[in-house]
Amino acid sequence: MDVTERRELARVGLDGPLGGNAASMRATARALAQVESAAAVVLVEGISDQIALAALAAGRGRDLAAERVVVVPIGGAHAIGRFLTMLGPLGPEVRLAGLCDLREEEIFRRGLTEAGVGAPRTRAELEHLGFYVCLDDLEDELIRAVGPAGVEALFDSQGDLRSFRSFQSQPAWRGREPGAQLWRFLRSSSRRNLRYARLLVEAAVARDTVPRPLDALLSTVGGGNARQVRPESGDG
Repeated sequence: MDVTERRELARVGLDGPLGGNAASMRATARALAQVESAAAVVLVEGISDQIALAALAAGRGRDLAAERVVVVPIGGAHAIGRFLTMLGPLGPEVRLAGLCDLREEEIFRRGLTEAGVGAPRTRAELEHLGFYVCLDDLEDELIRAVGPAGVEALFDSQGDLRSFRSFQSQPAWRGREPGAQLWRFLRSSSRRNLRYARLLVEAAVARDTVPRPLDALLSTVGGGNARQVRPESGDG
């Protein structure tokens, strides 16, 4: 897809009638409208990933907009190939990177291979291309980073602890492992999930326990305050 087609897709997404998840489509359209002048393009599965990366950048004292780092939510891992084709060759001066969940790792590998970006067979090779994997997903990474007690304290500060306690008392979730309860509570509301993507990253920054995939991804797309994170050697 050439620049004119990409601009038209962004314009339709921003101005035209939208079906499905309108908020997600608008977020994608806004990001695509900035790709032409980008120094780095980061492909993520959804808006929560986009919010989390922006929150981490702010916590590290970075301004992604000023750095021309564009984070594009693609609406699910299965769209990776379509977006890589849509973007086309970005040029050697533009850094391409991305983030996916563990269960979508193979989909990202296949999409990158089919688009001619590379042929990653292992997680280390994925990371060499700038793509990182959350274990098991972003919410799980953030819950482990902040800790169950820390997440509950955050719920309390936001007025959500009573609702969480009510959720814990439901027969399907009573007695379950706290991390699983927290994960399901976060994922049970898209609005809640998006709000806590930022809040949990901010809490992780304050504790200096930012999940490695987020930290490594932010380092990959540059910035003077980015930390150097060692590559992961496992295949995954």
